[in-house]
Amino acid sequence: MSLVAVLALSQMALFNKPDTAKIDADATAALNRLYSQSPTVAQLGAKAKGILIFPDVLKAGFVFGAHRGNGVLRVNGKDVGYYNTTAGSFGLQAGAQKFAYIIFIMTDQAMSRLHDSRGWEIGTDPNVVLVDAGMAAQLTTTTAPKGVYAFVLDQRGLMAGITLQGAKISEIHP
Repeated sequence: MSLVAVLALSQMALFNKPDTAKIDADATAALNRLYSQSPTVAQLGAKAKGILIFPDVLKAGFVFGAHRGNGVLRVNGKDVGYYNTTAGSFGLQAGAQKFAYIIFIMTDQAMSRLHDSRGWEIGTDPNVVLVDAGMAAQLTTTTAPKGVYAFVLDQRGLMAGITLQGAKISEIHP
């Protein structure tokens, strides 16, 4: 994939109006899949101040890479805002893949950072924990002391590894 294609991928959010009905339906399906994989995560969701769901993120790259996707913020089961996620990267990488990620915001302080920022940057906040399948099996609501938990699921494609380091999350107004 050329640098031009990667830059185009990272800029699509500027030109495409998100389909909120599709985002909502896909977000519900992604959250249900995650909950079915781990009852503990469902308990975590019940205690969360907000859940930010990105059901369909595309990552592509060849040395230079990018990812982008649209999502929804849910508070008490209701959609309260729409967001996009974008990130750029550089390094030993080649390929493309789709995935979903879901962020559980556990504290009022973390919710304030999301609302008060002009783009919340994952990877600059030490209270964000990226949880893999093995860690999720050991996580309980009493051993979950951090402010934000991110779960990656539904990885499809030919690109090794997922990192949310350096991802920027910004509110969009569809």
